Amino acid sequence: MPRATFTFPAGFLWGSATAAHQVEGNNLNNDWWAWEQQEGRILNGDRSGRACDWWAGRWREDFDRAHETYQNAHRLSVEWSRIQPEPDRWDEAALDRYRQMLLGLKERNMTAMVTLHHFSNPLWMVEMGGWENDAVIELFAAFSRRVVQALGAHCRFWITLNEPNVYMSGGYLGGGFPPGKNDLKAGLRVLLNLLKAHAAAYQAIHETQSDAQIGIAHHWRGFLPANRGLFTRFDTNLHNKVFNEAFPQALATGKFDAVLLKDAVPQAKDTQDFIGLNYYTREVIKFDLSNKADMYTQRSFPRDAELSETGFISSDPEGFKQCIKWGRQFNKPIYITENGAEDSKDDFRRKYLLEHLHALWHMVNHNIPVKGYFHWSLVDNFEWERGWSQRFGLWGIDPITQLRSRRKSVDLYAEICRTNSITSEAVEKYCPEVYDRIYPG
Repeated sequence: MPRATFTFPAGFLWGSATAAHQVEGNNLNNDWWAWEQQEGRILNGDRSGRACDWWAGRWREDFDRAHETYQNAHRLSVEWSRIQPEPDRWDEAALDRYRQMLLGLKERNMTAMVTLHHFSNPLWMVEMGGWENDAVIELFAAFSRRVVQALGAHCRFWITLNEPNVYMSGGYLGGGFPPGKNDLKAGLRVLLNLLKAHAAAYQAIHETQSDAQIGIAHHWRGFLPANRGLFTRFDTNLHNKVFNEAFPQALATGKFDAVLLKDAVPQAKDTQDFIGLNYYTREVIKFDLSNKADMYTQRSFPRDAELSETGFISSDPEGFKQCIKWGRQFNKPIYITENGAEDSKDDFRRKYLLEHLHALWHMVNHNIPVKGYFHWSLVDNFEWERGWSQRFGLWGIDPITQLRSRRKSVDLYAEICRTNSITSEAVEKYCPEVYDRIYPG
């Protein structure tokens, strides 16, 4: 039986990721809480409720769990509606609570990475038109400045926006996010405003904290054509251009090109100090004239792909390699800001985790400057329009009792974090099903 150890670079960040609305609980003043109250918006009628009860203080025990299992970093987000509950009022108590969280990470010798916008918006901002209103650009810059002034002593790594492409498609292409529109034109204007807001926030943060490291968390999703047909290839290229390319290319060039909407945004040029990549899977695209609701597209996964518990993700480590190769073009340090799979039984997750980290090791050893990996997620949490139906956590959670349960993936990931490597002993112990794939022949 072949044996080997795949070692990652010294100083590599190993962590997990969370988002405010998904873990804090009782987030009463934002658009997602309001969305949850509307019938039919969330699968099974689920509500976030107490979520993971972090706002009441249970972040402490979850940070302990992360620290005790050798994670040396954590990515979390702050909730705009808590910090600025009204247009003309900052809540210092909310800022202090986030300060305590960051101090908690520091006390545990864990590096913090903070996301300023992770999908949710204050109700007062939504009432003025949300991201469709150009005025939000400067409001977000002011919010970013205020947060960094308050918390910058405890954090250097800032993500302005989580997955602006997913925010656009989820809210404006029938994806089940608020505001629940199906309007490509409006969605592309929103994406452009998010770009301008990032550029304004980048400037504001660097004026406030000179040593800040700033990026976005970009969701890269590989699109494979189902056939060689002209319309299918055009459809695939369109998806890639709008979803994968438009936003990050504008950060490099200052030119926004989403095919149906183009604009010069020179202030956005070179406004990322690192690139954050969220990767889950690739999908197969086929032109389908009958499917108007999804831009005349039929989506599937590669044939014979192993699917996650709810069929949401296919295990595609080769796609992960392609994602990282794609990120290399920007000549910036890369952080994997999300990667994971939903799996309440914790069988698929262990295989997915090992094969994707092995793919990541290959990319690092091809001199691609990946500096850290954040698993999604630390604990099961409220998964947006899918409610509690998907279990992404290393730790399981009962949202009613708040009881945490330790999954086997915890120990597998802990061994990787502890040794800064993938060892044949760990694969053999925690997931022998993939041994021959990682150590062939």
